[in-house]
Amino acid sequence: MKPFEFGGRQVAAGARETVELEVSVLANSTRMNLPVHVVHGQKPGPVFFISGVVHGDEIQGVEIVRRILTSAAVKSLSGTLLAVPIVNGFGFLNHSRYMPDRRDLNRSFPGSDQGSLASLLADLFFREVVQRSQFGIDFHTAALHRTNLPQIRLAPDDADLLHLAETFAPPVILTSKLRDGSLRQSAKESGVKVLLYEGGEALRFDEASIDAAVKGTLRVMQTIGMIEDAPKLAPHFSITHSSSSTWLRAPEGGILHSVRRIGDRVGRLEPVGVISDPLGTSHVSVVAEDDGIIIGRTNLPIVNRGDALFHLARIKTKARSTVQPVPDEDEII
Repeated sequence: MKPFEFGGRQVAAGARETVELEVSVLANSTRMNLPVHVVHGQKPGPVFFISGVVHGDEIQGVEIVRRILTSAAVKSLSGTLLAVPIVNGFGFLNHSRYMPDRRDLNRSFPGSDQGSLASLLADLFFREVVQRSQFGIDFHTAALHRTNLPQIRLAPDDADLLHLAETFAPPVILTSKLRDGSLRQSAKESGVKVLLYEGGEALRFDEASIDAAVKGTLRVMQTIGMIEDAPKLAPHFSITHSSSSTWLRAPEGGILHSVRRIGDRVGRLEPVGVISDPLGTSHVSVVAEDDGIIIGRTNLPIVNRGDALFHLARIKTKARSTVQPVPDEDEII
């Protein structure tokens, strides 16, 4: 294997090195960089990227990337791994989903070297990391005050991506249309196969979601020929496929008492929660609109009428075959 050239550095075969890509300078003269950890194998193989914190408050991706980098399986690598634990360092430091210019980084791809700060960072990350890769996984969590079941979201009509998603083996695979300005859309236009992982909540570490992401990523790396061993699936493990989802909203304001959890399968018109007034004199049920599985929910018991409470992935049926876009949770609140 020849050395891997990255950011003006030469990373030798069998070596690993952190390369700092310059992003900007803060008002106090502190430099803001994009750190990329390059693991260059001794044998030929694909270039694969993993990334976290595209949204600054979705900090769980940092721990997922760290555990993958310290995994014994990565010590003997074929190909090259580009690991970016923190893409949006600005939002990460401020505990904010967004960039300082209030733009959503995941609506700013592929970016421009002459645009806004979000556009500049998107351009740097996309040009130096994503376009250098053949495959990638981008790690996300639910929005603030919400939690998600581990799930993979992928573009429709892509058999290769579907195979990788099934190799990852999350509880749910949700096929959704690509959003304008998203990393996945720009990656598809550049011919890069990218999976989006969702699991856990913003500003928190959820052990089950972290563990599912690490094991799933290692299985994908084994499938594309980068590592030899990966975690095995538990006996009788099954994956739920869905191509559409819906949010169940509060029919009335009050105190929410959930009776079902994320990961639970529910039937049409089945109660998933009850909203009562603080004195307990009135009660209103929240019911499922379709057969499905709960893939996300609010963590706040205090709700207003119209608040999005439960995210339900519809179970595939012939009548529900149309692939729909899945909005970000900040967009549906």
